[in-house]
Amino acid sequence: MKLLVDIRDNKAAFLMELLNNFSFVKAKPITKETALLLEEIKEAVENVTLAKQGKLKAKPLNELLNEL
Repeated sequence: MKLLVDIRDNKAAFLMELLNNFSFVKAKPITKETALLLEEIKEAVENVTLAKQGKLKAKPLNELLNEL
């Protein structure tokens, strides 16, 4: 299982040391940019799911391409 945890900077070193003391845990920090990208991808997937369920109106493909 993978987890993404948001931790205050002043507590990050402590938590990383704690997690690395468990043989069954592999912990590595990610950049703020990577965390932001993951959040944006998660939001996009949620929007696609809502559009498929008819709970969110999706834009036609031509409109999306014209925005580029």
